[in-house]
Formats: sequence, C-alpha cells, structure tokens
Amino acid sequence: MNLPNAITAVRILCSAAILFCNALSPMFFALYVTAGVSDIADGWIARRTNTASEFGSKFDTAADMAFVIVCLIKLVPAVNIPVWLIVWTGAIACIKIFNIVSVYAEKRQFVAVHSAMNKAAGALLFALPLTLPLIDIKYSATTICIAATLAAIDESRRIRKKL
Repeated sequence: MNLPNAITAVRILCSAAILFCNALSPMFFALYVTAGVSDIADGWIARRTNTASEFGSKFDTAADMAFVIVCLIKLVPAVNIPVWLIVWTGAIACIKIFNIVSVYAEKRQFVAVHSAMNKAAGALLFALPLTLPLIDIKYSATTICIAATLAAIDESRRIRKKL
C-alpha cells in the first residue's frame, strides 16, 4: 500500500469512527475535517509522487461513498431537511446511478469522473455541515444542489463521449 492509499484508508477509518459520535459534536467535526483533508491529500500526493493508479482511484471513490453514507446516517436525523431538498437530492443520485449503471452495462467496468465540476460540488457539499450554524440550509443546499445537478449532467456528457 502506498502513501496516498494509506491516506484514503484514514478517510474510511474516520467515517467508521463518525458513526460513534454525536452529530455536530466537536469530535464529529474533528473526524469530519480529518476525512475531508484526507480526501484532498490523497489525490494531491498521488499526482505529485506519480503513484496514482486505477486501484487508488476506485479506492478513493469507495472511501468517498463510505464517508457520504456515514454522514447521511448521522446528519439527516440531526438536521431539519425540507422535502423538496430530499427530492432534488434523490434526482441527482438517480442521474449519478444511471451514469454508473449505463457505463457498466456497456463496458463492464465502473467509471469515476473526477472533473472540476464534481470536485466543486463535492467541496460545497463538504462545507455544508460546517455552515449549518451560520446559513439556513435551504439557501446553502440550493447552491449545492445546483452545482451537483450541473456536475451530474456534465458527468453524463463526459461518459457518453467516451462510450
């Protein structure tokens, strides 16, 4: 295991530890920020040290999914989420799932698109829990959903070009 993959493993460990924390507690935020920093660091180090790999990309995607799922498990019950936001988020998830399934059906492989738009949407989503005490979720979530919708559509376009 190389250094970037070890850093990705830290994100998985932080995700698991978050399950045992109270949502929005100091320990939650410490683990949350550590996981976020690891997400930035693993790719940056992999590119700088020329140790990027297909396995590392897939491992990073799996770690991201674990982190998102754990955060949803902890944050959804702790935050008053409007129904329209749940519906919009579900629509974005459907686009992303369609992208994954359609590529797999045609190429028998999973493809992860690490575009600037996906990274920007991810950064906004990552910032959301940190902004909850300052910004009403309906405003911050609208911005994030717009970015995530555009990123999912861009991902579809990029995938179709490659097929």
